[in-house]
Amino acid sequence: MVRIMCMGAGYVGGPTMAVIAEKCPDVTVVVCDISQRQIDAWNSDDLPIFEPGLDEIVQNCRGKNLFFSTSIDEEIQKADIIFVSVNTPTKTQGIGAGRAANIKNCELCARTIAKVAKEPKIVVEKSTVPVRTADSMRRVLAANGGSVKHQILSNPEFLAEGTGIEDLRNPSRVLIGGLQNAEGLKAIEVLASVYANWVPRERIITTNLWSSELSKLVANAFLAQRISSINSISALCEVSGADVDEVARAVGADYRLGPHFLKASVGFGGSCFQKDILNLVYLCETFGLHECADYWQKVVDMNDYQKDRFAKQMVKNMFNTVTGKKIAVLGFAFKKDTGDTRETASAFISKSLIAEQAKISIYDPKVKEEAMNEALKYAGCDMNEAAKCITRAADVYEACNKSHAIAVLTEWDMFKTLDFQKIYDNMEKPAFVFDGRNILPHAELEKIGFEVFAIGKSNTPAN
Repeated sequence: MVRIMCMGAGYVGGPTMAVIAEKCPDVTVVVCDISQRQIDAWNSDDLPIFEPGLDEIVQNCRGKNLFFSTSIDEEIQKADIIFVSVNTPTKTQGIGAGRAANIKNCELCARTIAKVAKEPKIVVEKSTVPVRTADSMRRVLAANGGSVKHQILSNPEFLAEGTGIEDLRNPSRVLIGGLQNAEGLKAIEVLASVYANWVPRERIITTNLWSSELSKLVANAFLAQRISSINSISALCEVSGADVDEVARAVGADYRLGPHFLKASVGFGGSCFQKDILNLVYLCETFGLHECADYWQKVVDMNDYQKDRFAKQMVKNMFNTVTGKKIAVLGFAFKKDTGDTRETASAFISKSLIAEQAKISIYDPKVKEEAMNEALKYAGCDMNEAAKCITRAADVYEACNKSHAIAVLTEWDMFKTLDFQKIYDNMEKPAFVFDGRNILPHAELEKIGFEVFAIGKSNTPAN
C-alpha cells in the first residue's frame, strides 16, 4: 500500500493528514516537522491547533496508521507520496515585499527530498503558493536528484478553519494538477486514487500544474472580494438608514449570487485571503497587468478601511476619547471555532486602541497567549505599550467588569447568550457595545440600557 509523508505539521498538514489516515486505514501517514515542540504537541492530549473534530480523529488514528515525527530524512526514504505543507508568508523585504509570497520553505523541502531520496517520489505541493512554484520545485528536484526522477503535483487545500474537518471529509472538490505527460498523468492518478477512498470521482478535478496553482489564489480572491463588497455597502447603510443584513438577504436571494460570504463584519482575516490576493496582485504586476493588479489591491484596501473605520467609530462614539477607559475585546481569533490569529482584525483594532491609550481586556476561549502576542507584533503594536495597556481575562465576565465598552470582534456562539443584564450592571455608564460581527440581540441590549453600535446598522429613528 501507499505510504504518505507530510513535511509541515501546521494548520493544513496536520488536519489533512489526519483525515487521510481516518479515511484510508490501510495507508500509513507520517506528519513530520523540524520543530520538536510542535511534534510533541501532536503526540500529546493538547494538540497545537484547535479544530472541531480533529481531537477525536487524532486519538483514534495516532499510533495505528497516523504518526508524528521529527525523523524527516528517514520518512522521506520510506514514503511514496510526500506532501509539502509549509508556511509561505508574504515577504517583508526585498523584491515584492508586502505582496509576493516567500517560498523559501518550499525550496528547502525540495532540496531536502532531492538530497535524501534514493527512489522516485511523488511530491505534492500543498502550501498556498504563487503560480509556477511547482515548476521551481521541479527544477530543484531535477537539478539535485541525480538520476532519480521525481514527479511534482499541485493539490491546493480549500478547507476553511472552523469547519476544516468537515471540509476534508466532504469536500466540494479535490483539485490535482500535474504535468500533462505520461509520467505526470500517472502521478495524478496515484494521488487521485488515495482521495477516491472517500471522495466521489466526479469531485476530483485534474488540471495542468499552473491551472491548479492559480485556481487556489482565484478562489480565495473571489471569496474575499464578496466580503469587501458587502463591507463597503455596510458603510453606506450606516449613513443612509438601510440595514446591511436586510440588504445582504435581498441580494443573496438572487440564485446567480447566493447568500454565502455576504455577512458584513469588521473585516476578513486568516492565513489565506489577504496573502493570496497580494500574491495575485504581484503576479499581475509582474506580467505588466497593472489595471488587474489595481483591481485586486482594492479588495485588500477595503478590508483595511473597514478595520480602521470600526476603531475610529469606537473612539468617536465614546466622546472622542478612550484614554484610560477599559474596553472589553471579546474574541481575538480571526473567526470562531479556531485558535488561529493570523491577520485577525482584533490585533489591528487593538493597535488602534493602544495608540489612544485605552485599557484593553481581551477574552477568547481558544487563543493561546503566544499566538496573541505574535498577532499583535505582526499588526505593528509597540509591545512595551501593549504590555501596559492589555490584560488577558480568564473569563468573559471578568473582561467586561467595570469596562466602558464591549467590542465583539470574533463571532463565537457563546457571546450570543451571555447574561447581558449582569454585564450591564457591572459596567461604567453609559455602557457601549460595538458589535463587529452583528451577532448580538441589539434590541434586547438597548432595552437593558446599552448604547449599541453595529456594522451596517444606522442609529437613525427609521431603524
